[in-house]
Amino acid sequence: MADATIEAVGMDALPQIVEMYNQIFRPTRDVESFRRRYLGRHNVLQLIARVDDRPLGFFIGFEQKPDVYYAWFYGVLPNTRRMGLGSQLMEAAQLWAAQHDYQSIRLECHNQHRPMLHLAIQLGYDIVGIRWVAERSENLIMFEKQLSER
Repeated sequence: MADATIEAVGMDALPQIVEMYNQIFRPTRDVESFRRRYLGRHNVLQLIARVDDRPLGFFIGFEQKPDVYYAWFYGVLPNTRRMGLGSQLMEAAQLWAAQHDYQSIRLECHNQHRPMLHLAIQLGYDIVGIRWVAERSENLIMFEKQLSER
């Protein structure tokens, strides 16, 4: 496992996050599309995973409901996968959400992203549903993990 530093970053780091996003996902997005998504969102959290001060992965999340945190995007640069960065980002986000009194954390994953599906299950997330995305003709698998006992 890589000895990564996971740090919470402010909006000034959004261009760096978007640059990583565009190296991982398609279609690409611009900074403004992320800013629009953040409008009206509470407790936006941006994390960057760094190894030797190089940004290699990111997490973006926000409040979905008062007791539920939503993991909007996780990403690790393709040439640095299988180093444990995804796990470290997910665990840092879970810890942050628990420290901010969220009861659970949710995420969605495209069915074809098998490594992410396996990682979510390995980290104790439960499958709680499937959502059909008509414009992409794909299923999204919905996951949730309880962060505290009710």
